[in-house]
Amino acid sequence: MPGPDLNLLVVLDVLLAEGSVAGAARRLRLSPSAMSRSLARLREATGDPLLVRAGRGLVPTPRAIELRGQVGRVVQDGEAILRPAGTLDLGRLVRTFTLRTSEGFVETFGPDLVARAAGEAPGVRLHFLQKPDRDSAPLRDGTVDLETGVVGKATGPEVRAQALFRDRFIGVVRMGHALCRGAVTPARYAAGRHVLVSRRGLVEGPVDEALKPFGLAREIATIVGGFSTALALARASDLIASVPERHTGGLRAGMHAFPLPVPVPEITVSLLWHPRLDADPAHRWLRGCVRDVCATRS
Repeated sequence: MPGPDLNLLVVLDVLLAEGSVAGAARRLRLSPSAMSRSLARLREATGDPLLVRAGRGLVPTPRAIELRGQVGRVVQDGEAILRPAGTLDLGRLVRTFTLRTSEGFVETFGPDLVARAAGEAPGVRLHFLQKPDRDSAPLRDGTVDLETGVVGKATGPEVRAQALFRDRFIGVVRMGHALCRGAVTPARYAAGRHVLVSRRGLVEGPVDEALKPFGLAREIATIVGGFSTALALARASDLIASVPERHTGGLRAGMHAFPLPVPVPEITVSLLWHPRLDADPAHRWLRGCVRDVCATRS
């Protein structure tokens, strides 16, 4: 009895990534009819429709979502096995890496990372982009090489993640603010006027949840989309900003920071990349540089 056609794994990986028969056909340089036949064979092999019609597009079934990460890893591992081994020559490496990071990461860790890369691979250029959301599409389509951030529900199931460091939220005010003097109690903290950071425009966050058991609620005077904006407002007013400590180390110079008087869960900042770059020697080197820089500045 003949075994399964393993070429179908590559087809399935591309179909699940594209979510479109026509898109998958273009990517694999096949005709739409050939791709449709391959999808029919995959449905027969798995006993599942995999992609079903929804309006003008296709959506994955629960079985397809379950398979997506597993199939991607199998295909990437197979490509790595068949790729010729090579020795990375950092001195001759010429490449631009695009990194998408949350606010504060570049200011805090960027100088050391740029210096490390320049010292080891002068031909490497680092292109930093701001990260307005947690959508994994830029990693998936290859427009971004690396990301930093907190793994969440919006993170693609196939995305690789490696923890860089833990971070805690702290309060930050301008020098001379009333909270610079004396103990910062939950009541004193809540009584001030606050700037809330929310990329989605939410009116509450983890700090507000932590205040509720104390019967307290803080006054949110303004809502902004990033830590640097929150700190700029706090620096020039009596507003209180609550931001991650390590992430904003390069943004808080000349300001007064204090531990929050209520227990707010810590966050884990991770390094994120697409599995197709797992075995790439240059990408592996860059991941090591980021890990080392973050560990050094702990």
